Amino acid sequence: MTEFQAPKGVPEYFPPRSAAFLAVREALAYPAEHAGYGYIELPVFEDTALFVRGVGESTDVVSKEMYTFLDRGERSLSLRPEGTAGVMRSIVENRLDKGVLPVKLWYAGPFFRAERPQHGRYRQLQQVGLEAVGGDDPALDAEVIALADEGFKRLGLRQYRLDLTSLGCAQCRPAYRHVLTAFLDTCDLDDATRQRATVNPLRVLDDKRDEVQRQLGDAPLMVDHLCSSCQEHYDAVRGFLSDAGVEWVEAPRLVRGLDYYTRTTFEFTHELLGAQSGIGGGGRYDGLMASVGGSDLSGIGFGLGTDRTLLACEAEGLDVGAGARVDVFIVPIGEAPRHEAVRLLTRLRQAGVRADMAYGGRGVKGSMKAADRSGAPTVVIIGEDEVASRTAQVKNMIDGTQVAVALDSLLDEVQHRAPQEGTS
Repeated sequence: MTEFQAPKGVPEYFPPRSAAFLAVREALAYPAEHAGYGYIELPVFEDTALFVRGVGESTDVVSKEMYTFLDRGERSLSLRPEGTAGVMRSIVENRLDKGVLPVKLWYAGPFFRAERPQHGRYRQLQQVGLEAVGGDDPALDAEVIALADEGFKRLGLRQYRLDLTSLGCAQCRPAYRHVLTAFLDTCDLDDATRQRATVNPLRVLDDKRDEVQRQLGDAPLMVDHLCSSCQEHYDAVRGFLSDAGVEWVEAPRLVRGLDYYTRTTFEFTHELLGAQSGIGGGGRYDGLMASVGGSDLSGIGFGLGTDRTLLACEAEGLDVGAGARVDVFIVPIGEAPRHEAVRLLTRLRQAGVRADMAYGGRGVKGSMKAADRSGAPTVVIIGEDEVASRTAQVKNMIDGTQVAVALDSLLDEVQHRAPQEGTS
């Protein structure tokens, strides 16, 4: 065992699996980028009070799972457990809400929760997130959900499900809360769960323990207590999702693990991931911006789990991120050819061709082994004779054919064989 190891519950991605991780992250971000969402880079830690107020003190995230510490000025800071509260803070602080609405942003990176590590449940988790703030149009809800769905489809995932419901609004939720609280008063709950119900009774519905779930079979449902405005909004969202070709399953018992959700709420799950089946989710959060000191603007967003989506791809046997690291590998044999190889390598990379070369002054056998390991479909061999004749041997590693090409024409030849940057 080595002297130092990665912290428990923190996954590392290194070659070759890191290529698949990057491919998943890029696929999940692609729909947002191409739908006009701007990128935002968020701080990794924030004022603890931001998460307490924005995420909700009754949530497990805030009450049990945050990494919180004091800085040198005795200020309480926490590693970010999720992204939405930080985005709201940034929008307010930088007055983005005073410009064109809705504000559309996406982000990606690590988030931190002090959970019990298990397969698919990490203390450092990777997500791609998106927020659309400043509009309550149900078509916007459908757009956000469709962009998440498109990301999973781009990866080729098939065995996932979209659960959808509405959690009502400030007008209809109080009456439902009263009905639900009365029902929970009849249940046999431990003191901690009873206290959680006092702060936010909907959180009890999210309790995964069998002894709690067995008592919730007849619990009243929010969808049966929606006001007319919320019902119209929910009906419209479902209509726009149908227009976008997105399939969903009605999930009236769905309760996300954060307090700020209102109205449209959704979760993507994958059937092959077992207990940690969630691969992403989100919803609308009317009132969240106002709670952190901003305008009373509505918003909707999602967080998609990069780690779990990668596990889902692997469970389905999808070969994401596969392929050669480079398109061309140069094998120089001798000192003069090494200088020629460096010049060629520079020109190829500047032209957008993914290229590498053999280093360390290896012989032909060792250099060709390195070329084979690179996976490059094209290998350029330059020896002393080739330098003298101003040619190079270009070998097709797929069919084994090899031809001599003039060095002056080599860039054109290689570009013709290799896919260019930005193409697939």
